[in-house]
Order: sequence, then structure tokens, then C-alpha cells
Amino acid sequence: MRILLAEDDAKLGKLIKYMLEKAAIQVDWVLNGEQALEYALHDPYDVIILDWMLPGRTGIEVCEELRKCGYREAILMLTAKDALDDRVRGLDTGADDYFVKPFEFAELHARIRALSRRRRVRLTENVLQAGNLIFNCSTHRVLQSDTEIQLTSREFRLLELLVRNQKHVIPRETILERVWGLEADVSSNNLDAYVRLLRKKLSPLDDSVEIQTVRGIGYKLEVQDVRQNP
Repeated sequence: MRILLAEDDAKLGKLIKYMLEKAAIQVDWVLNGEQALEYALHDPYDVIILDWMLPGRTGIEVCEELRKCGYREAILMLTAKDALDDRVRGLDTGADDYFVKPFEFAELHARIRALSRRRRVRLTENVLQAGNLIFNCSTHRVLQSDTEIQLTSREFRLLELLVRNQKHVIPRETILERVWGLEADVSSNNLDAYVRLLRKKLSPLDDSVEIQTVRGIGYKLEVQDVRQNP
């Protein structure tokens, strides 16, 4: 399960992330509303947890914008506001659930599981394409014709980010945050090593897709137009 957590309280955000990861849930943690919106629109998540009082854009504003953009996945609003009018407003803007601070982690985990179950009922395969490569985000498989590329979890996340933003340059700092996380102790050398591994795995299969280095900035996936095999 993948969770996007938007919480600007560093102590609480770190604790929630730690507890969710102990429960075998993959967590991306951001600190403001702009980051939450960017992450949600470019990556698939099972559940998004939005703190109401985020800097930049509030959780309510992020929720409203996501729903206007057609975002259909589960959103849980996390807030200290417990008045009836606040709960109604949160739900009316598109949140699927509303959870008041302070809270017990066991209940938060239960609510996340419930939202995820509802999502699975309507889940369809999320398939992307780059050149002749078929990238299935639901099954974590990368295929060209009948040939499958075997990727580790981190290699998959890195390639997924490049595929979703193909032909756009992604800065190194953004890749490190999105693939390794805000608190990970990694360097650009780690990223370079993973890019080399991906290039090696992609090169025998498909020359229509190339991971290009943009010096001083980052990487992009360059995709040539190809004619599909009949």
C-alpha cells in the first residue's frame, strides 16, 4: 500500500511515517500543500492523508483542487478542528474521511485500511506506455511484447517517475525526494548508480526509450515515436 502524508508538524509527521512503515505501508511525506498537490497528480496512491492547516495551500484547498482535476482515490483529512461545521466542510470538499487530532494510531491505521478496501473495489489497471515499453503500475511489471524487465522496487519507482514525466527534465533533488524520501541519507552517486542499472536493463530491449542526462540539472526520459508491432 502507498500513502501520501501531508503534515507540516515535523514531529508528528515523522512519527506517523515511522508507524505506518512499521505496518509495511510505503509512505511519501511532504510538508506543504504545493508538494502534496504535485505528488498526488504525478504518482498513484492508495490513500492521501492531508493535514487541514498546511502552509502554502491548505489541506482543504488541495482536496478541492484534486477533485476538480478528476482525482478519484481516497483522501483522509487530518485536523485539530472538531466542530460539526468543520467536519461537514471537510467532507463536502471531497474528503472520504475526517479524523480529529489527537488520535490513536491503531484507529488511524484502521481507517486507512477501510479506505484502501473501498479503493480496491473500483481499482482498474493503471497502464503507461513509453515507446514500445508497457508499464503497468498496478502489477509492477514492465514489458516489451512478451519480454519482461525484472526491476527492484526502487528501480521501478525511479522508472515510473521518469515514464510519468517523459520528455520533461526532473531535477536530481526531486528524484531523490520522490524515490528515496525526504529523510533518506543518499547522494547523487546513488542516483547515478541506479540510472546506470536501468539503462543496462533497458538497452537490450528497446532503443526507442533513452534515459538522458541533463548536465547540472537531472534526468529525463526521451521517447521516440514508434510504430507498434501488429
